[in-house]
Amino acid sequence: MQKRRFNLHTIIEKRVLTESTFVLRLERNGLEFTAGQHIQVGPPNGIHTREYSIYSAPTDDFIEILVREIEDGVVTPALKKLEAGDSVVVNDAVGYFTIDKELAEGRQFLFVASGTGISPFHSFVQAFPALNYTLVHGIRFAEEAYERQHYEPSRYIACTSRAEKGDFHGRVTDWLTQNPLNNDTLCYLCGNCDMIHDVYDILEKQGISSKNIFTEVYF
Repeated sequence: MQKRRFNLHTIIEKRVLTESTFVLRLERNGLEFTAGQHIQVGPPNGIHTREYSIYSAPTDDFIEILVREIEDGVVTPALKKLEAGDSVVVNDAVGYFTIDKELAEGRQFLFVASGTGISPFHSFVQAFPALNYTLVHGIRFAEEAYERQHYEPSRYIACTSRAEKGDFHGRVTDWLTQNPLNNDTLCYLCGNCDMIHDVYDILEKQGISSKNIFTEVYF
């Protein structure tokens, strides 16, 4: 079957979460994906795109992405200006940061995210309602706990680095050091490369095999 490549998708809804962060809900237009995959998105009249993990579930009749504006960026300021009714270009979903359906039940999962790196985990949780997971989210302030109401309260831990308000004051590395894991836990890490490297080292020291650690780097 021929690939769709880049296609225009109309924005159905824009949800503003913070001053710099928002969710764009787009027409699906037949795009198929697996939870954890990403797409390239850009303004309709530009030549630049950026990769975004899909925020919504594969069963939804729309696509969502979670966007944080980078003030001197090429793509995100243009996306922030768009509203419902405008269009963006979207390519086919790709990527291997996914969960094997056979492992989704019966295994314990750890999700570690920094900032908007929470996106694929939002999709995982919706795709696998019975998932046994703990989500550790590294953010600066509690206000950046994006749509935390979508997660079971006992499973979501906001680690705030610049304010004491949150579930845990400190970085995700501090939380992991204080809360060792069972060595058969499946660990998924998504966010900036420094966080991923530091968390990877901690997990290996706790006895987690590298074959049970999966990573997706956000630059």
